[in-house]
Amino acid sequence: MRLVVLGGGESGVGTAILGKKQGYDVFVSDFGKIQGSYKEVLIINGIAWEEGKHTEELILNADVVMKSPGIPDKSPIVKQIKEKGVSVISEIEFAAPFTEATTIGITGSNGKTTTTMLTYHLLKAAGLNVGLAGNIGKSFAWQVAENKYDIYVIELSSFQLDGIINYKPHIAIITNISPDHLDRYNYKYQNYIDSKFRVTMNQTEEDFLIYDYNDEAITEWLNKNNTKAKLIPFSLTDEFNEGAYIKNNKMEVKINHEEFAMDTEHIALEGKHNLKNAMAATSVARILQIRKETIRESLSNFQGVEHRLEKVLKIQNVQYINDSKATNVNSVFFALDSMTTPTVWIVGGVDKGNDYNELMSLVREKVKAIICLGVDNKKIIDVFGGVVDMMVEVDNMTDAVRMAQRLTEKGDTVLLSPACASFDLFESYEDRGRQFKQAVKNL
Repeated sequence: MRLVVLGGGESGVGTAILGKKQGYDVFVSDFGKIQGSYKEVLIINGIAWEEGKHTEELILNADVVMKSPGIPDKSPIVKQIKEKGVSVISEIEFAAPFTEATTIGITGSNGKTTTTMLTYHLLKAAGLNVGLAGNIGKSFAWQVAENKYDIYVIELSSFQLDGIINYKPHIAIITNISPDHLDRYNYKYQNYIDSKFRVTMNQTEEDFLIYDYNDEAITEWLNKNNTKAKLIPFSLTDEFNEGAYIKNNKMEVKINHEEFAMDTEHIALEGKHNLKNAMAATSVARILQIRKETIRESLSNFQGVEHRLEKVLKIQNVQYINDSKATNVNSVFFALDSMTTPTVWIVGGVDKGNDYNELMSLVREKVKAIICLGVDNKKIIDVFGGVVDMMVEVDNMTDAVRMAQRLTEKGDTVLLSPACASFDLFESYEDRGRQFKQAVKNL
């Protein structure tokens, strides 16, 4: 069996290692450059690879192709492979049959990293033999090849879900759905929504789907389509006989006729959106019958995720917050909504078809100045130009942070929450966040 892996990054190299271990004839092809550390791994493991090109005769003879999530379906080589009738799958689909572990699959437009990390934190604290995979840390395939976990908590992007055929998580979470990555879905929001719901398409009556009961796109899909999974809703406003909700400043979770309650003030994560993330993670913990005391302790000591509303420093009584992971409008909505002081907002980057008007009321209420950090800021300037007192364009992080310092007074907040991808000026949202933190420390 010949396995061709497109993309020599984390998921590609992980898949190659697992494929080799399972006796496949493996070839890795990357149209760009392969990082030095990944090349070494491929060489040590005796896996054939190429970079800077896709050689058709080495690719089109595949029995199965694993496509890394970053490669779009419309790329020429992927079209050619599909025309030949060769199956193109994602890393998760490839790796799942090679492990007997239970998987928890977490997807959504926002909140999935925090929910994934929090769920992992809860299960690990309970002493379970649990791995963390997907978009975070070591790839799922790599861990299946090298580790023996009983449970995996996997963060799943829509791109990974597009490439599944038979994979099903025992517990699925959809945190929320809002327009994102529409450039990959022919600018059709429905295509993106359907992609997220692939997480439940193979689930049976034995499985669970945890979801935001007040999310319009989710509820509309569930009204029109069927899933066999047992539904576990969560909500800030509605109550359930089976599900999670907030009542009188208490989080209540009812699953299998058992109740769990905890004062929301003891939950370490701040903000309404994080109460939702906590309800989702706690629902998983209760399905897996983790002790209530362990859950309470874990929720009260969880530290949060880097680049997600991360408090960096307070300088001259101005709080600097790194929310570089906010790569869409919906994320920024949560961020601005949780601001309690006048805010200087650093925004911009590669726009993925954003509608900034959704932020208008929050910007009017909370934002005193906007700093545009991107190559093309026209859209942001058009929408907010007449709304804030001060609008500035910069093309590097040092200038953005220095300008922000000039525009603030005591008691203000500087918020990096870009609403965009980072690839015009930075390598990744992590790179953007780290540069922000460094620039703040240099003030």
